[in-house]
Amino acid sequence: QVRLEESGGGWVQTGGSLRLSCSASGNILHINVMAWYRQRPGNLRELVVGMTNGGSTNYADSAKGRFTISRDNAKNTVYLQMNSLKPEDTAVYYCNAEVQTVGGPWSDYWGQGTQVTVSS
Repeated sequence: QVRLEESGGGWVQTGGSLRLSCSASGNILHINVMAWYRQRPGNLRELVVGMTNGGSTNYADSAKGRFTISRDNAKNTVYLQMNSLKPEDTAVYYCNAEVQTVGGPWSDYWGQGTQVTVSS
């Protein structure tokens, strides 16, 4: 079993910054992509940014220039530095990881989500 635990959400004013963290634990053999998704009120869950274990990234247009993903592969942890936050960034942010477990297949795992609220 694999668990993704997020932290770092909260409330911030427009223009502020937050840093999210997500650590994966459990029966992990390999992790490929670690990513951040978000679900804004009334919207579908959408990709914010993903990073492979080799460091390649894929940013949503809304995140480019403001958000930065980083990863510590030794700790199975991914971070999301969010700067210049806007009210439209208000959402529940979810961590996602493609994980191969020991003796098992590759599967997608999700964290429980962390609320980010940006006030105007």
